[in-house]
Parts: sequence; C-alpha cells; structure tokens
Amino acid sequence: MAISPAAVVLNPAKPLRWSPRTLFKSLTTRPPRPASLPPNLHPFRAHPFPSRRRTFCSVISGALRSGEATTKPELGNTTRVGEFRKKLKVVDIKGGPEEGLDRVGQTLVVMGWVRTLRVQSSITFIEINDGSCLSNMQCVMDSEAEGYDQVESGLVSTGASIWVQGTLVGSRGSKQKVELKLNKIVVVGKSDPSYPIQKKRVSREFLRTKAHLRPRTNTFGAVARVRNALAYATHKFFQENGFVWLSSPIITASDCEGAGEQFCVTTLIPNSVEPANSLVDGIPKTKDGSIDWSQDFFGKPAFLTVSGQLNGETYATALSDVYTFGPTFRAENSNTARHLAEFWMIEPELAFADLNDDMACATAYLQYVVRHILENCKEDMDFFNTWIEKGIIDRLSDVAEKDFVQLSYTDAIDLLLKAKKKFEFPVEWGCDLQSEHERYITEEAFGGCPVIVRDYPKDIKAFYMRRNDDGKTVAAMDMLVPRVGELIGGSQREERLEHLEERLDELKLNKDSYWWYLDLRRYGSVPHAGFGLGFERLVQFATGVENIRDAIPFPRTPGSAEF
Repeated sequence: MAISPAAVVLNPAKPLRWSPRTLFKSLTTRPPRPASLPPNLHPFRAHPFPSRRRTFCSVISGALRSGEATTKPELGNTTRVGEFRKKLKVVDIKGGPEEGLDRVGQTLVVMGWVRTLRVQSSITFIEINDGSCLSNMQCVMDSEAEGYDQVESGLVSTGASIWVQGTLVGSRGSKQKVELKLNKIVVVGKSDPSYPIQKKRVSREFLRTKAHLRPRTNTFGAVARVRNALAYATHKFFQENGFVWLSSPIITASDCEGAGEQFCVTTLIPNSVEPANSLVDGIPKTKDGSIDWSQDFFGKPAFLTVSGQLNGETYATALSDVYTFGPTFRAENSNTARHLAEFWMIEPELAFADLNDDMACATAYLQYVVRHILENCKEDMDFFNTWIEKGIIDRLSDVAEKDFVQLSYTDAIDLLLKAKKKFEFPVEWGCDLQSEHERYITEEAFGGCPVIVRDYPKDIKAFYMRRNDDGKTVAAMDMLVPRVGELIGGSQREERLEHLEERLDELKLNKDSYWWYLDLRRYGSVPHAGFGLGFERLVQFATGVENIRDAIPFPRTPGSAEF
C-alpha cells in the first residue's frame, strides 16, 4: 500500500544561517580511545546488533556530517528501532544453582565497575561488580590481552567502569567457582584517584555524606536489592488478592492525622530570583496583615501529604479493595534513627471489613513479603546475617511461620506495669506506647513473636477511627515487631456520619475541609478498615540496618536535603 507523503513530511523550519557541519562539528567528532569496542558488540547488549540496524544517533550524525539534514526524510533512508535485549549480568552468570559452571567455555561480555585490582608479575586480577548481585565477577588477564596497556597506564582503577570480554573458566580460588579469562578490556569511564570508596571499611555516617556513591558498597547494594524485592512482593501480594492500586495525591489541602506536622506548598514566595534572596515583603497580605492565600496557586493553603488514606477510602467505597504505595511527608523535627521527613507508605483499604479483617490482612501481608525475600534474596540475606545482624534469618523465619499474638491495649498496659523493668517513659492507662514499651512487649514478654495491640484510647488516636461501644476506646491496632517496635498501624474507620461529625467537632477540626470525606458516609456508607506501613521501617526490619536513613536511597531529615 502506498504511503502518502503528507504522512511523513514535517513542517519546514526556517533556514539556518550557518552550516550544520560547522555547528555540530564538536558534537560529532569523537576523541580517540585507548581501545575501542568491537563494531559488532554494543556495550549495552549481550548479543551483537544485526548489521542492517543503525542507531538513531548514527543516522542523524551521519546526515549532519554529509550535509544531508532535511525536513523531508526519504522513506528509503529510514531504519527501524533495534530489538531491546536484556544485558547479560553477573547474576545471570553466577546466580543459578551451578554458580556459573554450566556456562564454562562460553565467551561472555561483562560490564560493571572495578571493585579491586591486583597486578602481579605475570597475571592481573580484576573484581567487577554490576550491582545485579552481591558477588563480583573475578576477571583474570595477562599482558597479551587486548587493551592491557590501560592496566599499565593506571586507567583501570577502583571505581572505573569497564567493558570486558573473555572465556568463562573454572576458578582455582576457593571464593568462587568460575572466573572470566579476558581477551579484551576497554575502560568506559575512568575513576579519579580521589574516589572515596576504597577497599577499606568506612562508617555508615560517612557514607551518608556520599549518598550518590554508597550504592556501590556491599551493604547499600544489598539494601537496595532487598528494598526492590519488598516493593515487588508488595504489589504482588495485593494484586493476587484482588486489590486495585491507587495513585493518591502528594499535594493536599487536608491533614489526615490532625497533627498539623505538614510541609506547606506555596508559590507566594517570589521565585523570579533565587529563593534564598526572596524578600518577606514580597508575600501578599490581606488588610489585617495575614497571608493572602487567595493569591496562592491553589487559592488556599496546601501541603505535602502525610498519608494517602483518606483518598484510599474514597476508592474503596467504589472498588471495594484498594491500596496506595507512594511518598508521604512529615514536618516533624526529629533526629532519631526511626524518623524521616520523606518516606514511602503502603496503605491498603478494605471495604465491607472490620478490625479483625484488617489484622488478618496485615498479618498475611507481612508474612508474604518476608517469605519472598527469604526465598529470593538468599545471598543478600546471608550477607545481612553475617555482617549486619546475626540471627536475622532465624528472626524473619519465625515471623513468616509463627502465629501472631493479639492483646488489648488495656492488657498491654497491665503487662508493662507488672514488668520488672524501669522504663524511661512512665506507663499508665491512656499513655501512648513508646518504642521501649513496644519492643519490651514483642522481644521480652513474647519472646520475639510479633504482637498486635488493639482497642486504644480514643484520645491518643486519629479522628477517623471507629469508636467502640465503651465510648473510651477506638477499633485501632498496632503491629509490633522485634527491633523496630511499631511496624504497622491501622483501624476500622468510622462509617457512621453522626459519630464522625461529633469527633471532628470534639477535635475542633474544620468540617468544611472534610466535606467530601463526610459525603462517603452519606452515600452508601459501609464498614471499612485499613492500615499504614512505613516502607522504610519494613526495610529496616528485613535487613537489620539500625538507622532508617540507611533504608532509603536519599534520606530527608531536619537540616538535610542533600542530593
């Protein structure tokens, strides 16, 4: 079938007054490299390109060099995009049950970053890591290998990125079963001698100042992979159980918790100059001197969300079971090892459900994701068990297999009052449980078994939680786990309109701000429940890292918004 020229002709641009050859000369001229990649091997593919395929860049740069750039590309000169192919990674080679022995004799291409380099009289050992697994690929080469001059000149150094090709052979060493005998090496990106992550161990406090480089260490590479596995398992659990994923808004005009610890989002601060040089006098005000929010972007005060729960309830009353998984923010000036200003939350919402359903869902979820990482992240979990927290695998295995304990808040207070232990924070009925209380309950009172505490006093819980018949408590629950304390917090939501309005009045919250939330109780209200889980605390629990700042790629804390 003929193709109409109108389908491919672009609108002509205004003619340029300079030559494309001159303008793009510096962009199309490449400096010579010590050793070039083979023409039939692209650095980002494990297999060669067919010769008939040309990349977008080569087509365009070739046209510019020949002076053939045109607004009317001829159909005969076009090429189609090449097939996407997964790169061969170290985990593909060494991650199977044979640990690479099934590939011995194959010629392979590996790309990654140099971890260590040992140059001996007749042989050189290079350890490469590409982030796909904890293991490095040991590469062995002699002076006959193509590109060996890069080793002699010092270009191959710790931190440098390299492309290597060689034959996989059995290893004589005891640390690995296979190694790559190189016939070619190419330095892709050299590393300056100031590279701060050398073989010697450095503190995690230091690595937080190098958050852009710390993923190259064993610890943070392993944390990132386990975090990824937990996120995958989270979606898998809810999808397999009929939940619909919901994108809740990051900017909101309401305070879900009623605590007021929110970051304000505004355009009232003049942004035509550097923010640091903005003058307070430039903020519009009303006649009485108050900030004139009507001139702000949203016409009212707006904030970064502390939770996607209220939005989740909206969709749960239409789709039955939903969950959100996204970033949330708390402007809490806390510098503890358990708090972040920006963190991710997992928040399922179940329609036609009560607190018992909520607890059952939370328990099933936690056991599911724990089993997933124990089965699929064995190398990384062994690393954590050896270097971060001895016994973590046994601890997680207990969580995955044991029945969870549940007790009322009142019984938990009685247990703490009878404890032969002095707590920093006094214990009495009506107090909010502190981390030391939570950890005592799960670690000492119940021997490391997860515990769910339910039916808390209403005065220490949020407005949306369903009031129990005793009038003093609400249908709320917290899941407590060893080392972390509270991991999950949830409740049955107040589905009765009159009770919810009464609670808003009691807490002096503006009902007009929650008009749409109240509407859910007017139009087909149903009993529903849900919980929230701070994802970084889950990562802490699963990896054993003590500080929550090491459970997220780029931590945001008071006074720190680097990277």
